[in-house]
Amino acid sequence: MEIIAGTVDSFSAGVLFDMARYRHQVFVEKLGWKLQTRGRFELDEFDRKDTIYLIARNPEGEIVGTSRLLPTHRPYLLASVFPQLLGSIPAPCSPQIWELSRFAAVDGVRLSPGDDLCGSSLALDMLGAAMQAVAKEGGQRLISASPLGVERILRRAGVHAHRAAPPVLIEGQYLFACYIDVDKGWRPRQDRCGNETR
Repeated sequence: MEIIAGTVDSFSAGVLFDMARYRHQVFVEKLGWKLQTRGRFELDEFDRKDTIYLIARNPEGEIVGTSRLLPTHRPYLLASVFPQLLGSIPAPCSPQIWELSRFAAVDGVRLSPGDDLCGSSLALDMLGAAMQAVAKEGGQRLISASPLGVERILRRAGVHAHRAAPPVLIEGQYLFACYIDVDKGWRPRQDRCGNETR
């Protein structure tokens, strides 16, 4: 398995098309999220030149995981689309806090509706890669809009994470804003990998 990090300028057009197709397959086709898409590609206004992407590929070169990282002193998803997840606190606005969004670590072709998007050991490897990428940019924390089940996965994996506010029911699912302390040396504990989520 390979995890690569970079911006639009560091990836070939083919890799970017494959990533956008994978996101459409996972988030729109399999999970039924109501996202504005063009063709079978999922990209939005937060996919910019300064966005850092993580892309996981299997030995055959197929994408099996993605995420994006955005500094919170520029527009980002949580503040713009889900501010209610922050309760009464203001949205973070700092180059030291980065948003983690569009996170999935599953085989998009084989994904079933009940599958966990972030309970695999690959997801934890991707989280470690996200911490390293953000640390290189001077980031100290991640923030993400996440389903409640992620909290348990992070705890089991030994990640320092906490809620920004109480969970909120959105389109039939409880979501919460989750802060994660960046530790560029963090690695998933072998006895606590996130596979046991159910």
